[in-house]
Amino acid sequence: MKKIIVASKNPVKIQAALNGFQEMFPNETFEVEGINIPSGVNDQPIGNEETFTGAHNRVKGAKLAQPNADYWVGIEGGNISENGEMEVMAWIIVLSDTQMGKGRTAGFFLPPQIVNLVNEGHELGHANDMVFGVDNSKQSGGASGLLTDKIVTRLRFYTPAVILALIPFKKPELF
Repeated sequence: MKKIIVASKNPVKIQAALNGFQEMFPNETFEVEGINIPSGVNDQPIGNEETFTGAHNRVKGAKLAQPNADYWVGIEGGNISENGEMEVMAWIIVLSDTQMGKGRTAGFFLPPQIVNLVNEGHELGHANDMVFGVDNSKQSGGASGLLTDKIVTRLRFYTPAVILALIPFKKPELF
């Protein structure tokens, strides 16, 4: 059994990591544990670089905190702000003792009411909760789930990027 440490206690991030590994390596068994690791960036990262840095800081911190695992996963959601619009995306970084894989989610754009709240300093999850009148959406369907009526939940949003981050582990001879 391979051990995966996810640099978050968020159940969506933990499950997305597990799902990605199970899909990419169906003949292996995994146990997954989430631990709280700070991102070292703003609570609501803005921009591709800050979001990537958050994921990278998390995965490095997870490896330092739990060095006896097989894999470590950092997932950081962020927003890219351009021309008054805001795109939601996330970076996923997977480490082993010998390899690093990186993947990024697709992106989607937020409605103006949520963009305004984020621009006022609210984290996206809190802005979603305010607009939709829900509680703790970031640990369930997230913005994508709320905006698509649960067709693309946060779990479904993150899992393909975990799979893409695992390409160097699936095809190590190419990396």
